[in-house]
Amino acid sequence: MSKQASYEAAFEGFSRFEFEDGGRTRPVWRIGQGPAVIVIHEVPGLHPGVLEFARDVAAGGMTAFCPSLFGDPGRPADALYKTGQALKVAFCMRREFNAWQDGRSSPIVDWLRALARHAHGECGGKGVGAVGMCFTGGFALAMMTEPSVVAPVLSQPSLPLRNGRGLDASPKEIACARARFEAEDLSIMALRFKADGLVPDARMARLREEFGDRLEAIELETADAGQHGPFPPHSVLTLQLDRSRPDGEGMKTLRRVVAFFKERTGA
Repeated sequence: MSKQASYEAAFEGFSRFEFEDGGRTRPVWRIGQGPAVIVIHEVPGLHPGVLEFARDVAAGGMTAFCPSLFGDPGRPADALYKTGQALKVAFCMRREFNAWQDGRSSPIVDWLRALARHAHGECGGKGVGAVGMCFTGGFALAMMTEPSVVAPVLSQPSLPLRNGRGLDASPKEIACARARFEAEDLSIMALRFKADGLVPDARMARLREEFGDRLEAIELETADAGQHGPFPPHSVLTLQLDRSRPDGEGMKTLRRVVAFFKERTGA
């Protein structure tokens, strides 16, 4: 059995297609029916925890589109795999990912905007939701220059690595988001664990300064997390989501994100 074949069980209930734009072709898995939500995976890749979140989106009456941007699709997220993929994205994939610089989005966001247009044309509704996680956390903000995107969620936005107050979006993209929030009565969500050093207080303060009451920030305590080993918890919607406590703050956050997507997309 090939390595990839051994991960196929993680995609039960999903269908796969290839999406091309601007010379980039990447696989995308989808599940559900109704308006679209682009689920942009975290480091190390499109792991089973991200797919479980996509199933939650689908259960909410929407279609989750899950592109694979790096890593081995379906592979579980262990510590060695996460470290290797983080180094690869930060140092070896600079043509597509801006891990270091403040005030500039990653080139791969152009492809994600095109995927959002495609998904909206196919699925309809008021618009498209988008959630980024970890290294991709800020992508949903930069995607707001695509008119079909109406519900951005930044989950543990960790870039840029070099500037704790920085955002991985250009001034024009930020200004476009602000203008659309006012003109279209939209809003943005940002999620993190308070103890997460990859999402510093300064970045959350910057988001509040930029978006004011258009920002809905959810900041969880370490005690709200599931298992996270010796390090502070990081992955709000996936790896450190404590599904064993349906009434816990983690699951309340998950339900709030799904409700936000439903409200904005018209599911």
